[in-house]
Amino acid sequence: MESMVMSNKQVIFRDYVTGFLSESDLLINSTTVNLKVPAGSMTALVKNLYLSCDPYMRNRMRKPDPSSPATALSFIPGKPISGFGVSKVMDSGHPDYKEGDLLWGAVGWEEYSVITPIPNLHFKIHHTDVPLSNYTGLLGMPGMTAYAGFYEICSPTKGETVFVSAASGAVGQLVGQFAKLMGCYVVGSAGSKEKVDLLKNKFGFDDAFNYKEESDLNAALKKCFPVGIDIYFENVGGPMLDAVILNMRPHGRIAACGMISQYNLQVPEAVYNLWLITYKRIRIQGFNTIDYLHKYSEFLEFVLPYLREGKITYVEDVADGLESAPAALVGLFHGKNVGKQLVVVSRDLD
Repeated sequence: MESMVMSNKQVIFRDYVTGFLSESDLLINSTTVNLKVPAGSMTALVKNLYLSCDPYMRNRMRKPDPSSPATALSFIPGKPISGFGVSKVMDSGHPDYKEGDLLWGAVGWEEYSVITPIPNLHFKIHHTDVPLSNYTGLLGMPGMTAYAGFYEICSPTKGETVFVSAASGAVGQLVGQFAKLMGCYVVGSAGSKEKVDLLKNKFGFDDAFNYKEESDLNAALKKCFPVGIDIYFENVGGPMLDAVILNMRPHGRIAACGMISQYNLQVPEAVYNLWLITYKRIRIQGFNTIDYLHKYSEFLEFVLPYLREGKITYVEDVADGLESAPAALVGLFHGKNVGKQLVVVSRDLD
């Protein structure tokens, strides 16, 4: 078999991280890759087009700890990090994928990856009338996260009050729009005037506030929700979660999607009002999107018509080139992104 060797730029994980992630924790390296997979192999060689920057990746940078499930899939120092991406198949020994196919799923942070396609972890892209970059967000893992977290965990009904933190991010912007489609009253929090304006003017939230300008989060929430909160879509943790619990209505539901404010802290912040969940009969449920990926086709049937009709919109923050990937990922934890953060590795489909 004739081999075709190409250079392959990668983002390498330097070592386990304590404290805040910095760009120096991720190194750009170049190696080579064979563009032909071995005969009889079940693997596929893919060219990565777009990579998804997601907060959960910070937890994979912790030193493995048997007592913590968050570190079960820690990255390996000296190896490329991985995440979700959009890719084109260049060569394949897998019966379900052929050269030229487009897919989204788990890939390395590199120009080319050799993957073994796994059901419910890699998905062939059939709908190309929408931007391919959407499969890092709206039509990818963040979209499924919003869909599963809101509809499956929160069990919303028309007229309920919904609060979304980190509301302009990859997941939050969709949760708010899903809630509006249900006929709910929706408020979001974000970290800048630009993001607050986006929530109210583009995504259709009923109200929004900049949490950095609020000295009393409890009072800010009381102003937005005079009758209390039925559903909280939790993305940040810490003091915001504490204030939300004070404002939850009886039998309220909290979908714990993430807690980005805590991921870089060596000592997590305490939540002082947790005792109120007993008296208010509040249900707090954490979830992992992987548990719901078998519903992906159902999700596409739901969301694509809304997208094509312009009833759902989506904002992406695009970083160009693999060299920009470390800064893009680090920026998530400082609120630098406006919308879904992704990295363009290549726009060349050839």
